[in-house]
Amino acid sequence: MEKTPLEQFKQDITDRVSQYPQNQPLQSASQEFFNQIGIGKADYVYNFTWLGVPIIQIPQDLYALQEMIWKAKPDLIIEAGIAWGGTLIHSASMLAILEACDEIDKGHVLGIDVEIRPHNKAALANHPLSKKITMLEGSSIDDSIISQVKEFAKGYKRIMVCLDSNHTHEHVLAELEAYAPLVSQGSYCMVGDTVIEDAPDDMTSKRPWGKGNNPKTAVWAYLAKLENESVNAADGSRLLFEMDKELENKLVLTGSPDGYLLRK
Repeated sequence: MEKTPLEQFKQDITDRVSQYPQNQPLQSASQEFFNQIGIGKADYVYNFTWLGVPIIQIPQDLYALQEMIWKAKPDLIIEAGIAWGGTLIHSASMLAILEACDEIDKGHVLGIDVEIRPHNKAALANHPLSKKITMLEGSSIDDSIISQVKEFAKGYKRIMVCLDSNHTHEHVLAELEAYAPLVSQGSYCMVGDTVIEDAPDDMTSKRPWGKGNNPKTAVWAYLAKLENESVNAADGSRLLFEMDKELENKLVLTGSPDGYLLRK
């Protein structure tokens, strides 16, 4: 059967993007750009806002989040790591769009951070999208916080998770153990700053994380565990994730290589 124009457009993306990993000039340009925009150099990620709120993200990753949210159509997005709160506002705005399009009934964002600074909390509380956001203050891997999140999630049908807080291997692995099982089939767990594994040493020399101890190594460990063990999700089904490499590869520049995890 002949493909529709949209089907052909999507096939063209797949065909084109499949060549990107082997395109050495493209990959070299991406790596050099990343090396120059990093913290302590251009500080590129500190240049942007979303609906007026600072958002510390590479813009390409925000575009990926938009595609993920539209595809998965979650009614709850759980985010570990708040900082200024721009990503909370981004998620809330996408859920508002899903509501306006009658794709979901009522969406909400649940944010967690070990410290929510008063000025950030005030700015978020005064934002027009504040009614779509709930925040919990405490460590995302503390048992009481995990219990609160799981209780909160019971009222929702489709769940997506974004992990972007403490970037040590141990912390991110504990977050994956706690929150990945909440992700609905066909939805995503996005793990931020996996690029630390590939970053120049001078970008992470003053941090408690670095090569061999970061979100990417935690993702690798978690996926290996799922492959080797019979791990069941909260709804009783087998818990399996795969990396959405097409989504990652078409970005060319991303802070989350190997971090776009699609629940099968």
